[in-house]
Amino acid sequence: MSSSVIGQPVTRIDGRLKVTGHAPYGVEHPIQNVAYGVAVPSTIGNGRIVKIDSAEAEKMPGILAVLHHGNIKQLYRPAGSLEEMSRPGENRPPFEDEVVYYYGQFVALVVAETFEQAQDAASHVHVQYDAKRPLVRLDQAAIPNKPPDAQSSRGNAEAAFQQAPVKLDATYVTPVETHNPMEMHGTIAVWEGDKLTLYETSQGVVNHHNVASQVLGMPLESIHVISPFVGSGFGDKLFPWPHSWLAAVGAKHVKRPVKVAVPRTLMFTTVGHRPTVQQRVRLGATQDGKLVATMNDVLQHTSMVHDYLENCVDATSMLYSCANLNAMQHNVPLNVGTPTPMRGPGRTPALFAIESAMDELAVKLNVDPLELRVRNYAEKDESSGKPWSSKHLREAYQQGADRFGWSKRNPKVGSMKKGNEILGWGMATCTWPCHQAGADVRVRLLADGTAQASCATQDIGTGTYTVFAEIVADKTGVPVDKVKVALGDSSLPPGPTSGGSAATASVIPAISKATQDAIQAVLKAASKAPQFHDVDLKTLKMSQGRVHTADKPPDSGVPFQEILASQKLVGLDGFARTGRRHRSYPGDPGPEQQQDKYSIHSFGAHFCEVSFDPEIVRLRVTRWLSVIDGGRMINQKTARNQILGAVVMGIGMGMLEETVYDTRTGHPINNNFADYMVAVNADVPEIDVMFLDYPDTIINEYGARGIGEIGLTGCASALTSATYHATGVRVRELPIRIEKLLA
Repeated sequence: MSSSVIGQPVTRIDGRLKVTGHAPYGVEHPIQNVAYGVAVPSTIGNGRIVKIDSAEAEKMPGILAVLHHGNIKQLYRPAGSLEEMSRPGENRPPFEDEVVYYYGQFVALVVAETFEQAQDAASHVHVQYDAKRPLVRLDQAAIPNKPPDAQSSRGNAEAAFQQAPVKLDATYVTPVETHNPMEMHGTIAVWEGDKLTLYETSQGVVNHHNVASQVLGMPLESIHVISPFVGSGFGDKLFPWPHSWLAAVGAKHVKRPVKVAVPRTLMFTTVGHRPTVQQRVRLGATQDGKLVATMNDVLQHTSMVHDYLENCVDATSMLYSCANLNAMQHNVPLNVGTPTPMRGPGRTPALFAIESAMDELAVKLNVDPLELRVRNYAEKDESSGKPWSSKHLREAYQQGADRFGWSKRNPKVGSMKKGNEILGWGMATCTWPCHQAGADVRVRLLADGTAQASCATQDIGTGTYTVFAEIVADKTGVPVDKVKVALGDSSLPPGPTSGGSAATASVIPAISKATQDAIQAVLKAASKAPQFHDVDLKTLKMSQGRVHTADKPPDSGVPFQEILASQKLVGLDGFARTGRRHRSYPGDPGPEQQQDKYSIHSFGAHFCEVSFDPEIVRLRVTRWLSVIDGGRMINQKTARNQILGAVVMGIGMGMLEETVYDTRTGHPINNNFADYMVAVNADVPEIDVMFLDYPDTIINEYGARGIGEIGLTGCASALTSATYHATGVRVRELPIRIEKLLA
C-alpha cells in the first residue's frame, strides 16, 4: 500500500497559526510609528469636482496631510494587458483628474496620527461637485454601437432555430454581487529611502509588484510586496486597487509608514464586484430533445474607466453538442466602480442561463432534465474541435443520480411532499476550464532533516501552503510537518496569481522539478560520502527521506541529513522554472505543446432539494449533492472545503445576494452586512460532495486541475430548477424573492 500523502485528507500546515491568531494578515503587521490614512469617497456617481476645501480638516488634531488631485504628483496608468502579470483592478489611478465616474470614487486622503483622527477629519473635507445623473442600471443604457466584445459561432444558428420543431426563447438576469471576504482590503506602505514595502492582502503578489512599479514609476527592485496570509478574496484581491497607491503616496508625503484600510461600505464601490449579466437564450430542438440551435445574446455592464469582460460566450460554446451556435456579448459602460472577476467569472452567470434554459426545454419536451443533458452530451469541445483531455461527466451524472435518488423524482410540479411542505428537486451541470501559468520554485533539503520550499505565489485560504508541503513530502519522504513553506513575498521566486482555479495546477510541475533537483544534489553528495564511496551515482535514489541503492529497500539506506552532515553541508538547493509565461506565443517548449492539442476542463453535476411551505411562503434548501470530475485531488480535506464553500456561495447567489444602486446618486444602498444578505448556517443544509478523482496527466504529472470555482458554477440554476419543481414559478432573474413565489 502506498504511503504517499497525495490524495489524503491532510490538515493545513498553516492552520495552527491561523486559529491561534499568529498569522499576520494585510493590515496586522506590527509596524512602528504607523500613521493612518482614511479616504474621502465621492458622494455623487457622475460629474466633476469643482472645489475641495480641506482647510477645516487640516486644522484638526493629529492631521498630517490631506491629499487630492490638486496637490500630489500624478500617478501613471499601468500597462495592463499589454504586459503579462501586470493587470490592475482599475486602469485609472486615483486622483488622476477632477472627473467623478462612480459613487465612492476616492477624491481625497486624510493622513493622521490615529485612525479616529483621520476618520473624523475625513468627514470635514468639503467637496463641491458639478453633478449629473448617473447611469447605474443596464436597462437605462443603450447598447454601444460596436462589434461584440466576445463572440463564438458555428453553423447557421438563426436559420436552424427558425426551423426547429421545439423552441425556447427566454431571458435570464444575474444581478450585481459583491465579494465581501471576511478580511477587507488594506495596505501598509513603508518607505526606507527610495525603497518601498507594501504589506498587502493580495491574490497576486507578483502581479501587484509589477503594477506597483508601473503606477508609481519605480524600478521593480525598489518595491517589495508582502502578503503571507489572505482572509479570502473570491476574486476581488486578484488585482491591486486605488487604496494601495494612496497608502504609498501618503507614506511618501508624511515620511512615515501609512496604513489605509477599506471599510466595509466601500468594499461595495472601490474593489470590484460581479457585474449585472442579462442573457437571452434561444434553444431549438427536435422532438426527441436533440439541440439543433443554440443562441445566447449577452449584455453586461462595465465601468466608465475600465473595460471588464465577464465572458459568458465560452461556456455557451462548449458545454453541449450543437451544430448551429451563435453567442455574442456586449459591454455597457455604467457609472459604477469597475467590475472584477468573482468566483467562477463568466461561467457562473453563463450556466445560470444555459442550465435554466435546458431545464425549461426539458419541461417543454416532457423529458427528464438529466436525460436531456445526456442526449446532448458533447463528445469533444465543439467550440475548438479538440478532444477533451479527460471527461467523466456521464459518470458524474449517473453516480449523482444514484446517490441522490433521482429515479424517485415525480416530474409533476408540486407533487412531492414531506409533511406540510412541498419538495422540489433540481439538477444542473457545472464546468470550469483548466488554466496553467508559469511558476518558479526553490526547494532546499537541510542538514537538520527538514525541507524548505519557497515561491512568490500566495495562499488565499485554499491550502496552497499544504499543497507545497505535500508534493515535497511525496517526492522526498520527509514528513509534511517537517516541510517549511514560504509564500506571499515578492522577493521569492516568481509564482502565479491565485485565480482561475489555476494555482495548484501551475505550481505542481515547478515544485516537483525543484524537489527532484534537490534530491539529485543530495545523491551527488552521497556518491562522495563514505557510506556510498564505491557506489555508482546512477544506482542511488532517495525515498522515505533516505538515500539507498535502487536494488534495496529504503530502510537499508542512510537518512539524507546524515549525508549532508558527513559532507559538512548545511543544505542543498533545487530550483525549477516551469510553464509558459505567454500562452499565446507559438513554439514554446515542454509539455505545454501537448496541452494545446486538448480542451482541458473540469465537469460535474449538482443535485438540489428544496422544501416550500406555501402557507408562510418559506423556501429553504434541505439537501445538496455535488459530484465533481476535477482531476486528482491533492488534498481531500481542503478540496472538499472548496466545494462546500462554493455551494454555500451558490445558495447565497440563488436566494439572497444583490447589490442595489440608488439611481439618483449611484450609491449602493445596501452596502453593509445588515442589508446585503449572504448565506449563513441557517440557510445551508448538509452538503454531500463526491470526487470522481480521475487524474488528468495532460496538465501535470499528478493529474490535478483545480477546483476553486467549479463548485459555484451551475448552483443557482439547480436551485431555481428545484424551486420550479416545487412551486411552478420559474425564476429567471436572481435572487429568488418571496414576492416572486406569491405570484
